[in-house]
Amino acid sequence: MKKGWLTLGLSFFCFFSYSQNLTNSSTQSNFSAERFPVFSSCATLEGNELESCFYDKVQELVFQNFIVPEHLIQNHFEGTVKVLFEVDEKGVFKVIYVNALDDELIQETKRVFAKLPKILAATYNGKPTYSKYNITIEIPLKSPETIAAEAVARAEIVQNNTKQLTELDSIVYKKYRNPEYKSHLNVPFSHSYYVQFDSSLNQVGSNNHTASKPYTYVEVAKYYDLKGVNDKLQKNTSGWWARKLWNENMVEIQGEDYWFALNPILDLQLGKASQNKASYTYVNTRAINFRGGLGKQLNFTTTIFESQGRFADYFNDYAKSIMPAGGNPAIIPGMGIAKDFKTDAYDFPLAEANLTFAPTKHIDLQLGYGRNFIGDGYRSLLESDGASPYPYFKLNTNFWKIKYTNTYMWLKDVRPAVTLERTYATKFMANHYLSWNVSNKLNLGFFESVIWTNTNDRGFDASFVNPIIFYRSVEFASSARTGNALLGLSYKYKWSNQINFYGQFLLDEFSLGDIKKGDNSWRNKYGYQLGAKYYNAFKVDNLLLQLEYNHVRPYVYSHSEAVTNYGHNNQSVGHQWGGNFKEFIAIARYHKDRYFADAKITLGTRGLDFDTAEDDFNYGGNIYKDYDEKRPSDSGVKVGQGNKTNVFIMDIQGGYLVNPATNLKLFGSYIYRSFDPTMNTAVTFNQSTNWITLGLRSDVFNWYFDY
Repeated sequence: MKKGWLTLGLSFFCFFSYSQNLTNSSTQSNFSAERFPVFSSCATLEGNELESCFYDKVQELVFQNFIVPEHLIQNHFEGTVKVLFEVDEKGVFKVIYVNALDDELIQETKRVFAKLPKILAATYNGKPTYSKYNITIEIPLKSPETIAAEAVARAEIVQNNTKQLTELDSIVYKKYRNPEYKSHLNVPFSHSYYVQFDSSLNQVGSNNHTASKPYTYVEVAKYYDLKGVNDKLQKNTSGWWARKLWNENMVEIQGEDYWFALNPILDLQLGKASQNKASYTYVNTRAINFRGGLGKQLNFTTTIFESQGRFADYFNDYAKSIMPAGGNPAIIPGMGIAKDFKTDAYDFPLAEANLTFAPTKHIDLQLGYGRNFIGDGYRSLLESDGASPYPYFKLNTNFWKIKYTNTYMWLKDVRPAVTLERTYATKFMANHYLSWNVSNKLNLGFFESVIWTNTNDRGFDASFVNPIIFYRSVEFASSARTGNALLGLSYKYKWSNQINFYGQFLLDEFSLGDIKKGDNSWRNKYGYQLGAKYYNAFKVDNLLLQLEYNHVRPYVYSHSEAVTNYGHNNQSVGHQWGGNFKEFIAIARYHKDRYFADAKITLGTRGLDFDTAEDDFNYGGNIYKDYDEKRPSDSGVKVGQGNKTNVFIMDIQGGYLVNPATNLKLFGSYIYRSFDPTMNTAVTFNQSTNWITLGLRSDVFNWYFDY
């Protein structure tokens, strides 16, 4: 029984893996190869006659050489052998897959095909190319003449009974031409991946908008030829397994106005961290990604992850510190709620999806489950991708010099204080971001966001659905301070094609009177970012140097009702460190052909809470605390107040791009982290970590370890 299920499963996988090339005699004439492979006896034929001659000759040679195992003859065995085979660029036959009930039939099939003569290969655009075909071998064996006569007889019976339908046989399969690179599908957002085309998108005079991420392929294609670059990276391989490993999607199908691709996604890491309780660290992620397009307007992608992992102690400790209500031991930052795996590791499943509909060239609508990012830097103060995925609806409008992005999100508060009957509290966020190219060099962005809860069964408030309304005035009119509104401003200045300056300003709360007093009132809750990028630095192609400074005052992102803070799943939706910090980041990224290297240094000062019996004040770093409770003072509030902690993180990575189609990378990384608080407490203490990791990872999202 198990063997039967295995055979069925392999058959199912094989069908979908090669269906774009599996054709019978009626469909193969539409295959994108200009000419079928040619046996010498078929050399004078063309078109359908050449096709029929090819199949007849294969069946003839099989009939002449195939030896049915003796034990099957004695048992009067009747059945079929399904063969998927390839004729490569040199005209050599290669068996890819055989489906048969007996292992000896499989071995005999491979033996026979190995004896088939070398022929002229199929051609595409006049050049020899590999091509795949399938045949069925019937047991007992039948000659080609017998097979042809039976086919004619069946056709006559069908014709006499009813009109034969040929819808399935008429389906046209094309050679896969990587249509995703010109689609409205989202480009998976990874800083390391986006750096490949960042300089092309930031040329002086370009009328594009780089802050709202992830981009769609059609946005990138206007300025950077992803397909052309990936074509240049292709390895010269002919075997199926080699092509799938180095160059192609595992399954790729393209037809008339539709396409699909299916890929396994891997993240396999093994490492060692100093002073760790466990002997080693690891990540074991297996996932499947399915993406495609129907017409030019509708695209989709979905990825299902199954992961287990154990990390350096500092990361494990942080994951435990943000654990949810209900007994789950941790939340893996950027991933989601985890459960115990064995005795000292975590199991953290994850799913992401996006459905994009682009009714016109000016508008696209996205329904998704994932993360978004607003900004041109490594960090974002407005909307970051460091938290767990969440459901969202996004509306992008692009016209003239404007891109206007509206995002509506459904978030969770998983703290015990708001969990009722094992159900986490739901809150909602709506924001809009208007990007305006003021000139060839200057871009300005205007941001507004509001967070509210289901108080009084408020639900998703329709007042915020209108994309062209000011949220703060609506929030004031629709509730009694139950919502939390934030304002933001961003800028980018292209000094030249090599040097860009960028920044952000976030305003959570503002008091002009307190500003005039100059006493550093707690009410002046704001943050800012300053950054610069140097592309092709020092005339070295593909070398990016980046400097960034982030400064966020205490109590930013928090609120008088903790449930309406700027967070999701106990993580900040803004900067990952929450409030009360300053941070300097230096980044270098380089890539050449399939090789890459990244280096990042982070220097920071954080103001953390002591959380002791002697000092349980809220110093403004923890956004999940009510800023009206246990605030030590109303004035003299400065960044670093509380348990002042110096942070130093060095992160170096390098590796080799295995497959451009899936962004699969073989990599090694080294992280050094120094965490030095003014006073050691039970949860905040002096700690130095060296963490070395080797792995194989599909780089399809940002995973931040710099906490």
